Amino acid sequence: MTRLPEQASRKTILGTTLDALTMRQVIARCVAAVSENRRLTIGVVNAAKVVNMRTDAALRQSVVDSDLVLADGQSVVWAARMLGHRLPERVAGIDLFTELMAEGHRRGYRAYFLGATDEVLAGVLAEVRLRFPGLGIAGSRNGYFAVEDSAEVAAEIAESRADLLFLGITSPKKEIFIREWGESTRARIIHGVGGSFDVLAGHTRRAPLRWQRLGLEWLYRMLQEPLRLGPRYVRTNGRFLLLVLRERAGVKRRIEETT
Repeated sequence: MTRLPEQASRKTILGTTLDALTMRQVIARCVAAVSENRRLTIGVVNAAKVVNMRTDAALRQSVVDSDLVLADGQSVVWAARMLGHRLPERVAGIDLFTELMAEGHRRGYRAYFLGATDEVLAGVLAEVRLRFPGLGIAGSRNGYFAVEDSAEVAAEIAESRADLLFLGITSPKKEIFIREWGESTRARIIHGVGGSFDVLAGHTRRAPLRWQRLGLEWLYRMLQEPLRLGPRYVRTNGRFLLLVLRERAGVKRRIEETT
């Protein structure tokens, strides 16, 4: 793991350390890492992940070990403000994915795409060739591989000499792969993008901008897959709200005790 020197930009919110950066600052750090041949791993958190990290030690450690940890969800940005911390803006994983490909197009980077099904992956590669022709496709592989094959997958990525590695794999598998095999891939920028492959390939739709600004992107996703995502979002969003209210009550109590 390569720790960045700009630790002053880090905030601890609900037990999770976040980097208070704008999208532009994140892209600048990624470009610098590629230029300096330095590895940079990126973790993103939303409300559900904040909740799940409290009971899943492997997931928590994998996120904490990331060089950058960013607020993927608008609810995390709002919670930070309620608790007295300023995050300049939301840096959604899918937006960062798109911005990195655009930067790679301009600078002639090479990217490896790991995750999803072969059908979705084919759609992703077709979109990349169409929208970012200057971005070289170093390689790709679907996300349905056994854990014991991870070393082989990492070696394949290393042989591709990719600058950027995008993992369209669900949590916590992608975070654990990054932590255990990220260095072996030799990719400079490693970003777990989750379901973004499905959106780019047109298999699922992203929420309109107005829903995103209202912090309702989760609801839009849930309406597309109510049976799979409904119970999960109800559970994690409710617990996230309780965590924020409990933390806020603690902050107010500490302020009162010191005045």
